[in-house]
Amino acid sequence: FTEEELAHYGGEEEDQPIYMAVKGVVFDVTSGKEFYGRGAPYNALAGKDSTRGVAKMSLDPADLTHDTTGLTAEELKALDDVFTKVYKAKYPIVGYTARRILNEDGSPNLDFKPEDQPHFDIKDEL
Repeated sequence: FTEEELAHYGGEEEDQPIYMAVKGVVFDVTSGKEFYGRGAPYNALAGKDSTRGVAKMSLDPADLTHDTTGLTAEELKALDDVFTKVYKAKYPIVGYTARRILNEDGSPNLDFKPEDQPHFDIKDEL
């Protein structure tokens, strides 16, 4: 998913699934519509890669990004815990963000393998 594609799944339309990404993994959080749907408390996280916001437990628009630069060890541990115990445990994986599978120049990362990524286990993801 590109950022533009993911934005179409922000919970604004009733008949559309709700997606959000954490650590480059796109989850279908539609079953948590009361949390992620339009007007819901965590709707700001939907339709984007909200990795930093999840790590910081923040809904600040500046934190709703994939960028983890400058996060503390405690925040990174919280991110890993929530990623594993909430998102991977509760919601189906529907894909990956383009940033995770493309090189900086936009060309495909031919070496990308989910099992090679830090903190990921292919058996748990698929």
